[in-house]
Amino acid sequence: MDLVESIYSISSAFPDSERFGLTSQIRRAAVSIPSNIAEGAARKSDKEFLQFLSIAMGSLAELETQYIIATRLDFVKEDETVINLITDEKKLLLGYRNYIKNK
Repeated sequence: MDLVESIYSISSAFPDSERFGLTSQIRRAAVSIPSNIAEGAARKSDKEFLQFLSIAMGSLAELETQYIIATRLDFVKEDETVINLITDEKKLLLGYRNYIKNK
């Protein structure tokens, strides 16, 4: 959720011309991560949950790529806090996925 809040905050500084482009995409990717974790956790089997964790990982990779694009286009300055949140989220998702697989 912290990552979602950070992405919404930084993307508000993107140019108005990106409102329906990168702004929308990066926000959807950010929201998709906790949404897929929550939906997967509500499923009946670990197999289903693992599928939703994989989708969350894909959304995180998408968000990271979009963040890099935004920094390269100078829409936002690179922020160590956001980078750390992305890195931490990767570690948590991978660890959680491995835990579920090995139960």
